[in-house]
Parts: sequence; structure tokens; C-alpha cells
Amino acid sequence: MRRLQATLAETAEATTRLLDDWLAPVPGPVGRLVEAMRYGTLNGGKRLRPFLVVESAALFDVPRAQALHAAAALEMVHCYSLVHDDLPAMDDSDLRRGRPTVHKEFDDATAILAGDGLLTEAFAVLADARTHPDPAVRGELIAALAAAAGPEGMVGGQMIDLSPERSRLDLEGIKQLQALKTGALIIFACEAGAILGRAPKAARAALVAFAGHLGLAFQIVDDLLDAAGSAEELGKPTGQDEVLGKATFVGQLGMEGARAEAEALIEAACTELAIFAERAEVLRHTASFVLQRRS
Repeated sequence: MRRLQATLAETAEATTRLLDDWLAPVPGPVGRLVEAMRYGTLNGGKRLRPFLVVESAALFDVPRAQALHAAAALEMVHCYSLVHDDLPAMDDSDLRRGRPTVHKEFDDATAILAGDGLLTEAFAVLADARTHPDPAVRGELIAALAAAAGPEGMVGGQMIDLSPERSRLDLEGIKQLQALKTGALIIFACEAGAILGRAPKAARAALVAFAGHLGLAFQIVDDLLDAAGSAEELGKPTGQDEVLGKATFVGQLGMEGARAEAEALIEAACTELAIFAERAEVLRHTASFVLQRRS
């Protein structure tokens, strides 16, 4: 596990360097916007989604530089979603990754524009020839990320999360919600590696199935940490779902039941990687890491 954590850290640092270069400071009034975009992206985090892009791409011998560009684009979308999620009109959070949220450090309007800027810039990264020399591959990446981030993916899941029905969801409803809100970008992370590598249909389907199980397990662990973790460990407020009366995996299954469900999902995820044999060992260890994480 230590070796995996070192590899995670290495990819996180490489992703952060690329984000730092891509979001270079600019003078003038727009400089405040870029500063807020940088604040929302360069402040740490596990960078799990970029790691999944890089490791999935490695299965098909994709050049690391190309995978990192796709990874940086995905991280921009993920960070934009956090900036907007923290706004008073959404989750109204003051703390993210142990620091004031973007709207607290700047203001609500700047945070909205920073999220808008990150979402838009992500597609500029994917459209760049450094992501892949073949424009057809770049177009497929753009279409896949748009689907994962839009109303049939993350944004649709967020709408369900904000709806009055959220508190009344049953277990299947929660799974559907989280498959959209959390799982869609995790699926894209793994599928992006297959797109970059022009992978065969069977290999691509295996990665999508792996990521689908992994995304749900990730959210169950998130619910467990929200119920039993501390704000100091997580770097954000805890217990918010219970306060807001939201239906969660823990609320439906209990702590032990939720943990058992996450373990079963991780086992199912790893089974999907059989097609890659030992080449997918890092992804298997990553799945175990998701189950054991504490933040």
C-alpha cells in the first residue's frame, strides 16, 4: 500500500504541475478569476481521478504525457464541481481540503465564474493536440467527458441530490443518484485511458464495468466517513447528510451493512480486470485503497 501511495503522490504532483502551467496567472481584472481557479485546483487532494486515467491508459501503452493532459482536464471538471457544490445555493460549505472554500476566500460571484472557467478550460485541454495527435480521439474524449459531466451524468446527479425527493430515496434510488453524481466521472477516468489507447471493445467495457463498481464503493466509503469521520481528517464538514435529512447508504444499510456492500463492490470491480491479468495490478490495489481510505 505504501508503494501505491507513493505512485498516487507522484501522479498527483505531475497533474498539479500541469494544472499550474495551464492556469498560469494573468494580469488585470481577469487575474482575480484565474487566481480563484488556481485556488480551487492547486490546493491538494488525492487526485484519484487523474490517477485512474493514467493507470488505465498505461494498460494500452499510452504515452504518459498524453494521459496526464486528459487527467488534468478531468481534474478541472472535478474541481469545478466542488467549487459549485460548496456555494450557499448548493451544499453551503465553508471548508474544503482543510481551507476556506472558494466562495469564502473570494466571493460567490467569483466562485461561480471560477467553476465556469474550469469547466470550459477542461475541454480546451482535451482539444489540444498534446492530448492526442489524432483529432478523432480528441473528439471522442470531449464527447465522453461532456456526457459524464452533463445532465445524464454528474450535473443530473446533483439535481437529484438537490430535489425534495432526495430524502425519500430507497437503496436503488441512492445507487442511481450516486452513479450519476460520483460514478460518471470515475467511469470517464477509466474509459479515457481506453479511448487514448484505442482499446478493443472488450477491454473498454471491462474498464467501464470496473469503474462503475468502484464509483459506488467510493461513495459508500464517503458516506461512512461522513457519518463517523472527523472534519480534521477529511478537511471538510462532516455529518452534513444527516443534518439535511438526506438518504444515504449508511442510512439504508447501517454502518456494517454499508461496509459489507462496499467490500462486495470492490471484489466485483477487481473481477472485471481479469482480462488484463497482471497488467492491472495497480488498478486492483487502487480499488483496495478506495475501500481503506480515511479521507
